[in-house]
Amino acid sequence: MLQLGGGALQRLADRLAANPELAAAVGVGVVALVVAALLVRRLGRTHGERLRDALAEQDAVSVLLHPNPDADAMASGLGVAELAASVDTDATVQFAGQIRRQENRAFRTVLDVNLDRIDHVSELAAESVVLVDHNEPRGFAGADGVLPFAVVDHHPGEGSGELFTDVRTDYGACASIVAEYFEEVGATPVPPEAHDTEVSGLALPTRVATGLLYGILSDTNRLTRGASAADFAAAGYLHGGVDEDRLERIADPEVSTETLEVKARAIAGRELRGSFAVSDVGAVSSADAIPQAADELVGLEGVTAVVVLGDKDGTIHLSGRSRDDRVHMGRALGAAVDDIPSASAGGHARMGGGQIPPSVQADGTAEVTAPRGDDLVDRLFEAMSGEV
Repeated sequence: MLQLGGGALQRLADRLAANPELAAAVGVGVVALVVAALLVRRLGRTHGERLRDALAEQDAVSVLLHPNPDADAMASGLGVAELAASVDTDATVQFAGQIRRQENRAFRTVLDVNLDRIDHVSELAAESVVLVDHNEPRGFAGADGVLPFAVVDHHPGEGSGELFTDVRTDYGACASIVAEYFEEVGATPVPPEAHDTEVSGLALPTRVATGLLYGILSDTNRLTRGASAADFAAAGYLHGGVDEDRLERIADPEVSTETLEVKARAIAGRELRGSFAVSDVGAVSSADAIPQAADELVGLEGVTAVVVLGDKDGTIHLSGRSRDDRVHMGRALGAAVDDIPSASAGGHARMGGGQIPPSVQADGTAEVTAPRGDDLVDRLFEAMSGEV
């Protein structure tokens, strides 16, 4: 390191005083060195450290899940709320819609997850909003006016946070990203038989570790669909803090009679073209039975990609699954409904979903205008084959 004595410093000062241009150049150089040092420090920090620091700057946050949240969304929200609590920031986990599938309801009950349902932007618990498991607010009145300060997600999209954005589309579950945060800030998963105070440093409570692991397992079909090396690593990190009894109670809840009936209709009514299958299960009282039927159908011998569709209150719900490298299910469903007014669809390579809502007439009545029968079935098969 260069060191200057008192005489040398005086001579340098005299020279700078006599040469303003040199003084200006030295000043710019010093500023550049400071900026570079700050950038190096910033770039050297992990995502977990950066999010925790960003949370520490807020008095309170709303951790917002996507509408009708699944286990991965709830687990991620639970994890971010715990990370906020570790820096004394109040966090409220909120969602729009309903929690439907039996394992999602079991997740909430078994882990005693405190969730706040909202219908309007005015019901957000704080001005600072963290989006988890989605990157653009939706599902409630005024959602388009929300500017999140942080986004944590694994779905494709253009949304971002004002202070923090971490979207990793190569991860099978958002819960894996959140688990990484805890590992990066040095948190120790607490075994189910221990107390949080028994570990040194920051603790990852067993309730949160169990939730994060189930979030990973549920979104990757027990690490068999769309799982990356990072998902496996996150599961390994969480393992020591998992309560196996709670995990089993979440994973194997009672299945409703209707869900079993919809699965049976999907299997019996499937149409096969090569290794692709499409099944229209007709009217359902719970749209959540449709993706469960798709999970069942893609497991049949000889079937590599499936789409199950059903009608709830005039809206056609689509759920697709693929274990075929030729079929990116999210893109296939998006292509299938691309020219249908008000329809939406998308997802990952291995799984996707979509909706085709009815059109609203001038008198306020809803009319199903989407193609049904052979037209929609043909369109879905063509999309899986890459012909649309």
